[in-house]
Amino acid sequence: MNEQIAPIGIFDSGYGGLTILREIRKLMPQYDYLYLGDNARSPYGSRSFEIVYKFTLQAVERLFEMGCPLVILACNTASAKALRTIQQQDLPQMSDPSRRVLGIIRPTVEAVDTITASKHVGILATEGTVSSHSYQMEIAKLFPHIIVSEEACPMWVPLVENGEADSPGADYYVRKHLDALLCKDKAIDTIVLACTHYPLLRQKIKRLITPSITVVSQGEYVASSLQDYLGRQTEMDARLSKSGSIRYLTTEQADKFAEKASVFLEEKVQAEQATID
Repeated sequence: MNEQIAPIGIFDSGYGGLTILREIRKLMPQYDYLYLGDNARSPYGSRSFEIVYKFTLQAVERLFEMGCPLVILACNTASAKALRTIQQQDLPQMSDPSRRVLGIIRPTVEAVDTITASKHVGILATEGTVSSHSYQMEIAKLFPHIIVSEEACPMWVPLVENGEADSPGADYYVRKHLDALLCKDKAIDTIVLACTHYPLLRQKIKRLITPSITVVSQGEYVASSLQDYLGRQTEMDARLSKSGSIRYLTTEQADKFAEKASVFLEEKVQAEQATID
């Protein structure tokens, strides 16, 4: 890669992070972006903390090698299981400790208190994110008055990736987990879609619940938080190149990635195959 190109790196275990990238680009189209999907080793959701940390660190180092001074972990599992260790343990020991890695859980959590009126919030996520209780812990730190209920939805990611998000067959699995969540706390008035695939199910979810419940997608809050961060961190912003370019890398077959990525981005993309080790 040309040394003058210093894009914002966006990492995800697969396709879901594209919903985050889409919102970031919508708000900040002037920056250059480099998306890396570890599709060959996804999903991360059911993997151990140690493996998720190892894979995520490898991806971060790869993006740093390719010129990214800033990397966004656009993956809830990676943000939950690897972000803190990378920030506290690995970055200070690297050749350029001024580089930064940010996650997507904190920006979402920071917005929750302004959205919920009842102060009862539901979290829908993968098994990995729910088992980590990352959202519950982060909300408890910032807003201890908010009551949080969690529900893992293991079938939702396959539904989205197989193009079944809008199908009648998906209704059963979506309704099943919505009912389970709302049975845990009938006072929930805000549901956080704490998986980056789930925005593709958002309209279906809204049809299956009462209109008084707000459904929160992460992308817009992550994008707004990143814009605020770069506004404050002027030295980092000055390091980022701004020609509006975008590259897509995947550890899977490039043509397969490009085909599925178009579902998330609603536009055709060209992808390149990459290795992470």
